[in-house]
Amino acid sequence: MAAFKAAVARASEPDFPKLPNATRENMTQVYGLFKQSRGDCNKPKPGMMDPVGRAKWDAWDSLKGMSQAEAMAAYVTIIAKID
Repeated sequence: MAAFKAAVARASEPDFPKLPNATRENMTQVYGLFKQSRGDCNKPKPGMMDPVGRAKWDAWDSLKGMSQAEAMAAYVTIIAKID
């Protein structure tokens, strides 16, 4: 849990999205894993006029069934990979 909190703090820093490995794909995965660490996707899919919202929703929904502990561990791993 401490590693997860540290990873969340690092990902929240202003320079984090500007790192070379902070690709759109990686950042979408980060979003999905963070949301999954709170539980399965329970929101309706955004409409076609919201492509960013749809990408975020897809990233989260694709992890449905993953445990919160697994999501936290994967989140820590990807944050380290980006950093």
